[in-house]
This record gives sequence, structure tokens and C-alpha cells, in this order.
Amino acid sequence: MTCDRLVCANCAGPIAEGRCAVCRAHRERLHQGNSFGALTPAMLIALLVVLAAIALVGH
Repeated sequence: MTCDRLVCANCAGPIAEGRCAVCRAHRERLHQGNSFGALTPAMLIALLVVLAAIALVGH
């Protein structure tokens, strides 16, 4: 989710601009809240390989 079209309830300004403390807090939370967005394709493939290996060993 991006904060491009979100409007702050405190100052009625776009959250992307960060006009007030509430805007800045929401913008920061949106950018930090997505932990899966930090996964690169290589890390995702490595994770899938490890999970497949665990499944084969466990079977």
C-alpha cells in the first residue's frame, strides 16, 4: 500500500507530504510495516529452496 492518495484526518493534507506529526507517523508506519516488501527475488527463491528441502527431508 502506498500513501500517495491517503489523506490525513488531522490536517486534511496528503500523507505523502507529511505536513503534521500524524502524517509523518502514518507515512513511517506504512513504509516500515511491509516486511515482505524487503525480500528480493533471490532471497525469495532461496527461501523456497530451503522450505522444499525441509519438506523433502521430513517426508
